[in-house]
Amino acid sequence: MGLNYIPSCSLLFISWLQDHLLPCPFKYITGIDCPGCGFQRSMVALLKGDIRQSFLLYPPAIPLLIISAWWLADSLFKLDTPKNVVKKTMFIVVALIITVSYIVKMARL
Repeated sequence: MGLNYIPSCSLLFISWLQDHLLPCPFKYITGIDCPGCGFQRSMVALLKGDIRQSFLLYPPAIPLLIISAWWLADSLFKLDTPKNVVKKTMFIVVALIITVSYIVKMARL
């Protein structure tokens, strides 16, 4: 097991992940994309290192990862103020990004 083993394992994992994405129940029932449709494919693109493709598939993916990392760090190290100003601001910004990207996606259909 040399250094070549690790990249091949990660490629196998990414390939497996692409074949086992969860279907969207909202889209299955209504035939319309939900505000989260594209997130899984976007994460697979990020795992492959393709930031551009990840953004094109689901623009809120990277901001969602950033806010998730912040929440984890805040829960461990108490980074935010008592009024949670940073957390609330980040939540509002991410919610706006999700809303705007969903409206743009629906307008294109």
